[in-house]
Amino acid sequence: MSLNSFEELQCWQAARELRIFVKDSVVKNIPQIEKFDLISQIKRSSRSVGNNIAEGFGRFNYQENIQFCRIARGSLFETLDHCFVALEEDYITEEVVSNYRNIHNKTLKILNGYIKYLQQRKSTETK
Repeated sequence: MSLNSFEELQCWQAARELRIFVKDSVVKNIPQIEKFDLISQIKRSSRSVGNNIAEGFGRFNYQENIQFCRIARGSLFETLDHCFVALEEDYITEEVVSNYRNIHNKTLKILNGYIKYLQQRKSTETK
């Protein structure tokens, strides 16, 4: 796999889709009273997924890239938890959470595949 930019990574593309969904379908339904709390947190965690994938790609080191992808995976789950909070506060519906979960699961599957690929490449190069 020879890539010129993190933008070519399927996991980054999925993270971008997730970030846009959060902006368009979750954040817009949360009241402004939550601007500095839940809105800020969910925007930061959803942005962090793609940010960390991009940063890891730029490290040009398999182990560091893997670590940043693991951080991205953590942010993915953090965003899911924020969706549960928004649901519990009646800011979003079960349908929005379900739609988020579908994107979450797709992103997680692709990201885990990328991490596995990086681990295999790392072990191949150290032999």
